[in-house]
Amino acid sequence: MKIQGKRFLIIGAARSGQAVAKFLLKNGGHVFLNDLKKRQDLGAQELEFLEKGGIRLILGQHPELNEINPDFIIVSPGVPFSIPPLLEAKKSGIPVWSEIELAARFARAPLVAVTGTNGKTTTTTLIGKIFADSGRKVFVRGNIGEPLISKVEEISAEDIVVLEVSSFQLATTEAFRPKVALILNLTPDHLDRHNTFVGYCQAKQKIFLQQQENDWLILNADDLETRKMATQAKGKVLFFSRQHILEEGFCVSDGWLAVKKKEKITRLLSTEELRIKGSHNLENALAAAAAGWVMGVEAESIAYSLRTFLGVEHRLEPVLTYHGVTYINDSKGTNPDAAIKALEAYDRPIVLIAGGKSKGSDFLPFALKIKERVKELVLVGQAAPEIAEAVKKVGYTHIHYVSSFVEAVKKASHLAKEGEIVLLSPACASFDLFANFEQRGQVFKELVHRLAQEKN
Repeated sequence: MKIQGKRFLIIGAARSGQAVAKFLLKNGGHVFLNDLKKRQDLGAQELEFLEKGGIRLILGQHPELNEINPDFIIVSPGVPFSIPPLLEAKKSGIPVWSEIELAARFARAPLVAVTGTNGKTTTTTLIGKIFADSGRKVFVRGNIGEPLISKVEEISAEDIVVLEVSSFQLATTEAFRPKVALILNLTPDHLDRHNTFVGYCQAKQKIFLQQQENDWLILNADDLETRKMATQAKGKVLFFSRQHILEEGFCVSDGWLAVKKKEKITRLLSTEELRIKGSHNLENALAAAAAGWVMGVEAESIAYSLRTFLGVEHRLEPVLTYHGVTYINDSKGTNPDAAIKALEAYDRPIVLIAGGKSKGSDFLPFALKIKERVKELVLVGQAAPEIAEAVKKVGYTHIHYVSSFVEAVKKASHLAKEGEIVLLSPACASFDLFANFEQRGQVFKELVHRLAQEKN
């Protein structure tokens, strides 16, 4: 792809947008960087540096395409598809790409890409560990960490790139072709952006639509939606399953994570040796093991990586145990299905903190799990009335409304008794109260530690 002399409009001037701008400018592109936010809200010093380098900033308003005449538009994941310049670009036939579409065109190393509704970050991080432990130089990028484009020129053909990719990033891909693609699971999410579950699934399946016969697609055999996608695969398909012993693939057999090929079973490690909690993490471990396997990592090395993996921040992360109460940070539980999996991970009484900004999800399955597993429910944020309505429908009444996140943590701490768990797993996005789920999780941990100090 030729960048020299081409005109690029970047919509979204946060981390990935700025990284794209630097890359394009360095390689001779004419760059226009746009954001509805104003300069002071985006980091004035960094923007000034970009501006001095020759990038034109268009801030606080939508850009006029007829004034810019872009050859390409690069859009950040948080930008809605429905804004006027993107609708106009679609009519005019101007290519609209995500950062991963652009970066993948310049990455010389094989790509292992992970998507799904839940488990992406854990699985992506674990795959990165599997490759690193086996002696490979690995770059873990995408929806976590730094944007791929910021390091793409440092990557050699001998390295491996592991990417977490979201439906927003995949929706604006064209030629994106990972060597190994994983789809972990699919449940309704981000319907506020994709409108329908069908639209959401169509975005997700773009992870493998450009693959060829020597590429791999790894799918969850226990998930109806992912299983159906095998019929559209152009490359090789490998399944993983927590619930069934497969004829061929990665599964749980007699309490062991194993790979089965016809009659031969190779055991990796026992389920008890995994240090990450929850049945859903068995699935994540199986998927990660499958990715390492198809890329040639030895079974013994994969087993070591699984055995020594401690999990990732904000995903069923133990914060502390104080006066017999254990506090768990699952701020990444940003949809009902993720929160359900968190509730299923524990067999002790739970005081649950939930709520935030709804993404158009159906809260009824979540409400049923709350009735089954939750001793007391503390609700906060915009979606609190919606969740309350759902739990009342199933006959659950142990509901506590609070007006702030600080109050939510204090209330949950007051309600929890020795031997119980205070779990933050909101089932919602964080944007009504926080910049992102990371900030929400960090604040939760700080509040928990502060409460423990005050009680001392």
